[in-house]
Amino acid sequence: MKLVVAIVRPEKVNVVLEALYRAQVRGLTVSRVSGHGGEIERIETYRGTTLKVELQDKVRFEIGVSDAFVEPTIQAILAAASTGEVGDGKIFVLPVEKVVRIRTGEEDEAAVTPVVVRPEEEAQEVSSRY
Repeated sequence: MKLVVAIVRPEKVNVVLEALYRAQVRGLTVSRVSGHGGEIERIETYRGTTLKVELQDKVRFEIGVSDAFVEPTIQAILAAASTGEVGDGKIFVLPVEKVVRIRTGEEDEAAVTPVVVRPEEEAQEVSSRY
């Protein structure tokens, strides 16, 4: 199991969320953060005072995934978040020792791996309800 942490531009959040959904990556946490990497510092004037702004607004995604979902998660984020410019962000992949789903008590892989329903099974399930 891994924790994929991605720092991306705020304007790319919806595109990244869409790409993750298409890659069948579900549970995640999104936070607004500030930071800087290779971006050039910018100077702004606020109420007549000149300020050197060193931190940029970013968005942090934290996604717990099973090993099989690490590469699809990375590829989805790369495809959606990249502009080719400095400041696109970073992706970190960290090992996870243990995961417990609070609602059910499921542990480890069962707690992070989404249940993948094939379209024919989903159609059968829906038709059996009615």
